[in-house]
Amino acid sequence: MGIVAGLDSSSDATRIVVCDTDTGAVLRQGHAPHPVDPKATDVDPQSWLLSLGEAATGGLLEGVEAIGVSAQAHGVVPLDAQGALVRPALLGNDKRAQVAAADLVDALGGRDAWAEAVGTVPQAGLPVAKLRWLARAEPEHAARVAAVLQPHDWLVWQLLGRPARRTTDRGAASATGYWSARTGAYRPDLVELALGHQVALPEVLGPAEPAGTTPEGLLISAGTGETMAAAFGLGLGAGDAVVSLGASGSVMAVHHRALDRPGPAVTSYADATGMHLPVVSVTNAVRTLRGTAEMLGLPSLDELSALALKSTPGSSGLVLLPYLEGERTPHLPHAAGTLTGLRRESMKPEHLARAAFEGMLCGLGDALDVVRGRGVEVRRIFLLGAAAALPAVQALAPSLFGVQVVVPQPADYAALGAARQAAWALGVARGTLSPSAPPAWQGAAAQILEPGEELPAGQAVRRQYAAARDQVHPGALGG
Repeated sequence: MGIVAGLDSSSDATRIVVCDTDTGAVLRQGHAPHPVDPKATDVDPQSWLLSLGEAATGGLLEGVEAIGVSAQAHGVVPLDAQGALVRPALLGNDKRAQVAAADLVDALGGRDAWAEAVGTVPQAGLPVAKLRWLARAEPEHAARVAAVLQPHDWLVWQLLGRPARRTTDRGAASATGYWSARTGAYRPDLVELALGHQVALPEVLGPAEPAGTTPEGLLISAGTGETMAAAFGLGLGAGDAVVSLGASGSVMAVHHRALDRPGPAVTSYADATGMHLPVVSVTNAVRTLRGTAEMLGLPSLDELSALALKSTPGSSGLVLLPYLEGERTPHLPHAAGTLTGLRRESMKPEHLARAAFEGMLCGLGDALDVVRGRGVEVRRIFLLGAAAALPAVQALAPSLFGVQVVVPQPADYAALGAARQAAWALGVARGTLSPSAPPAWQGAAAQILEPGEELPAGQAVRRQYAAARDQVHPGALGG
């Protein structure tokens, strides 16, 4: 038996789990908030180290032989030629780069050109767009940038004592906008397009390859982005997909190869195991439920859920197209929400409540269809987010998605994924594990929901929704 640790430096806190290398059983845990506003867009990375130190107090890491690092996605840590910070890190929640992202899309010839080049279309959150913003808004700082890291890269580099060699992994690299999961290579020309000059980029490590060893002999694995670490911690495999329910939402599937022609609707990430994670995002998910609850004068989503379950499948013909803030999938950036099927018998609060849940889930079903339309098999869906616990979501999701739905119990899955990666790298280094097979840890404890006899009704609801969508927005999902 060995002991490894996984640390996840998210936007608000550091979470550490210490695990048994063979089983993944959690032996100890630590937690500490970041000493900064979690909504901040400019942050001194040293705050991440302060939080890490606080989370690891009390001998938490005693006996640990390897550490894996997960961190928030899409951040940019700009360094000068001496490795010093040029300016505070730019975080993924920073929306200042929206115009810069649009400029980059045009500069390369459109959304399809970016999808073909690196499997992703620039959005404000992507590092490539942040570099463009930096070049335009802070040219003095941009001119000094000689190297670019993401948060997990920077933390690994710090843990190793700031060596000359800087590293990243496939998962984090695929979220930059200048590394392609399909080709496995950087596009330095896109960095230059964004920033105006070339910079040093971290070496991309394989899934079980260590980033290095500390002077004390502690192995540090490659690390990865928070999304990829959570997928690894959940134990996802080929045929699995994750539907995330936040204000916006996404569908992320595990696939054995990169998509040849993903198209602009799909973001082609790599995962932390050597597989691939095609992702399709929607702008409107739980914000649809919150807006409907406010319209009906309900103080909570729990009450909206209870009201929705008083209606029947199809909401008495009422259909809510949930494009409240425009939409990414289908690509309708200037659309508004639409309520159709209004008849005297459908104009009841319970039907509107159910139409909100059906609209949200059918919108995510459209995203799921885009993934499947690229040849990705989905046999099981993991449902994540606080809204996954709502009875109406659990009652409707299996029949609307048409497959088994898994609702995992809350846990620090990103930290667990980082720990599992550390155990893998340690096992490979010792010759006890193969570089092609991670340790077989126990999967997430979860509630299992089957479509059952409600499947025909659910599929009828999907057809009703599609008919309304195609009438209001003809051809919106065409390709």
